[in-house]
Amino acid sequence: MNILICYDQSDVSQEALKVGVQHAKAFGAKVFVITSMIGGNKDDIEDNKRAESGLKHAQGVLEKEGISCETHLLVRGLSSGSDIIQYATDNEIDEIVIGIRKTSKVGKLVFGSTAQHVILESQCPVVTVK
Repeated sequence: MNILICYDQSDVSQEALKVGVQHAKAFGAKVFVITSMIGGNKDDIEDNKRAESGLKHAQGVLEKEGISCETHLLVRGLSSGSDIIQYATDNEIDEIVIGIRKTSKVGKLVFGSTAQHVILESQCPVVTVK
């Protein structure tokens, strides 16, 4: 079994990491931890460094628990939702774990929701964590 954890160092992604650990242990799964960034300008270098640092933290948590994992920083010019779906499809992911933030209906309408896109477009089960 392959589990994909969407990780951006936020509080909700920390909770998603905890749930991913529980599921990986229960199912004997391999875990893929990804951070998706659109990228494209010079200011992204610092953001990329922070993202890489976060991924190393997540990898350390998983390895401490004895869970096999891979981490990937995705900078492919796609929206985060599309990037997650594409990665899941390309890597035969069986479950996606993603944190969700409480957003107003207007906020979702104007800005969209990565989690909403993943839930609606995924071909595998999606576990959402608050």
